Amino acid sequence: MIIRRLHREESPPFSLLLLADPSKEKVNEHLEKGICFVAEENKEIIGVYILEEKNKTSIELVNIAVKEHLHGKGIGKKLIQHVLQSIKEQGYETIEVGTGNSSIDQLAFYQKCGFRMTGIERNFFLKHYKEPLFENGIRCQDMVRLTFFLR
Repeated sequence: MIIRRLHREESPPFSLLLLADPSKEKVNEHLEKGICFVAEENKEIIGVYILEEKNKTSIELVNIAVKEHLHGKGIGKKLIQHVLQSIKEQGYETIEVGTGNSSIDQLAFYQKCGFRMTGIERNFFLKHYKEPLFENGIRCQDMVRLTFFLR
């Protein structure tokens, strides 16, 4: 598997990006503001992530996804390791990620990767998404913020 930056002339892998965020409008905003990386195997895109700089010492992982049939095979962990290595080399001190209160698997995944819960943005999904979102039989209402401290 290789992980590389998505070239400007390439079409973003929307089918993957929309797994992590169902709003095409939000995904497009992230693509405009951030930097997109893809994981490829046999020239097929199997994973993706987008980073957005918050300030000189902090960056945010605004989208990360792996093809559904490949979940549980360590690809997401490899993407996170790639992110951490890249941003550490660039001098960032922290990386943040946000996920829904109903995203039980994602909350476990980020904590297994070393992220710590650092806050909750109450009613985030109620304010920013027109349609109600549900996962695991739970209404997604709040954004749980997690941070990985590199220093």
